[in-house]
Amino acid sequence: MKKDIHPKYYSDAKIICACGNTIETGSTTQEMKVEVCSACHPFYTGKKKVLDTTGRVDRFKKLSEKAAKKQSAKKVKKVKSVKKEKEAKKKNTK
Repeated sequence: MKKDIHPKYYSDAKIICACGNTIETGSTTQEMKVEVCSACHPFYTGKKKVLDTTGRVDRFKKLSEKAAKKQSAKKVKKVKSVKKEKEAKKKNTK
């Protein structure tokens, strides 16, 4: 291994979060400051909040319901037209 090409390794490096949590680990920098850590991130704490200020979720649900109704109406219409065709064929054969 070549000498003097690797950065200095600090085995007592500190990671300081904005919430006040400190973590000791090994790193090439002695001190790091982060905004979010596992102690305050909503995914890890279980305090996940859904922010829906513009009503996008409601709008999506409304659109998907509308599309489902349209799809079911098409199926009913298709079934009715197929039945009418079958009845017309029966009348023509008699």
